[in-house]
Amino acid sequence: MTYRVIQWATGAMGKSCLRTVIDHPSTDLVGLYVYGEAKAGRDAGDIARRGATGVLATRDIDEILALDADVVIHAARLAPPYGSHDAEILTLLASGKNVISINGYSDPSHWGDARLAALEAACAKGGSTLMGAGLNPGFAAEQLAAVASGVCSELHAIEVIESVDCRAVRSPDYVFGVLGFGQDPASVDPNDPDWGPASSLNGMYAEALAALAKRLNLTLERVDTDHRVFGASQELSIAAGTIAQGKISHVNWRWIGRTAGGRDLIISIHWFMETAHLETEAPPLWSLRLTGQPSVRMTLDLDKRPGDQTPTSAEQWAVAGSVINAIPHVVAAPPGVMTRPLATPFDGSLARRA
Repeated sequence: MTYRVIQWATGAMGKSCLRTVIDHPSTDLVGLYVYGEAKAGRDAGDIARRGATGVLATRDIDEILALDADVVIHAARLAPPYGSHDAEILTLLASGKNVISINGYSDPSHWGDARLAALEAACAKGGSTLMGAGLNPGFAAEQLAAVASGVCSELHAIEVIESVDCRAVRSPDYVFGVLGFGQDPASVDPNDPDWGPASSLNGMYAEALAALAKRLNLTLERVDTDHRVFGASQELSIAAGTIAQGKISHVNWRWIGRTAGGRDLIISIHWFMETAHLETEAPPLWSLRLTGQPSVRMTLDLDKRPGDQTPTSAEQWAVAGSVINAIPHVVAAPPGVMTRPLATPFDGSLARRA
């Protein structure tokens, strides 16, 4: 089966998804939405560094809505506050297009309010389904940690730790604005829910913890934060510019899900521009620590395939892979908001070339 796909946005992650949709034998690119005027009108293959596809990028949402497609891969950049992309997602769902988001929507039922009602109403109108399918939130907490718990007869806590080297990120607006690097640590309270980066992330990761709790049949009572920022040990030259000594060079985002029965579910993310504040200079991408009987420790790294000299990182390829493998599930699901299945493995039947 071939799935007709619209790619929404072409930032670093979106572009990786676009390349994979173009390359993969089970997907047929039928549309491309971009935010920037410079990309509008260009062939999708040109943007993705592939051959011509005949699909031209557009900034006209009506053109996208008029297309016949099975799924939209929504890869819009993080923007405060969380939920700021709801309007465009609601429009897509109501038009009859399934949507996979790489940034959030892990478990919108966690909110149980007007926001959930609006999403469900759009799905009902379009006969469509919404699913989140990123890496973290997504694969690491909602799938990998849940599966690892299967060897535990007792479980007291789960902590998922992600460590991401951000030095190669090129966009100054994203690095210094959305992510909060380069600011004065004394001028921000990272646990203030109104601080820009926190307002983008807190809701997203609360949903990820809600999805994990649901997997484990636990009741999530609340989510606390313990975010911390660290100043640069020296002036840093990075791809996006310069971080002065003492300005924020490392953010440790930490969300603690408190469940009935006293079990803690924790997601901890280190975004760093230097290794000075890390426990180890070369941490794995993910560390999972499950405290129970038995306790479980797991580390996982990603590497590009041998010979891949492209600037696309292993993590970017992994986001694209997680989305591709989720497409059959969201297309087959009944209309509504869904949590990604416990496993969405590679499907050899979809990977066969004609």
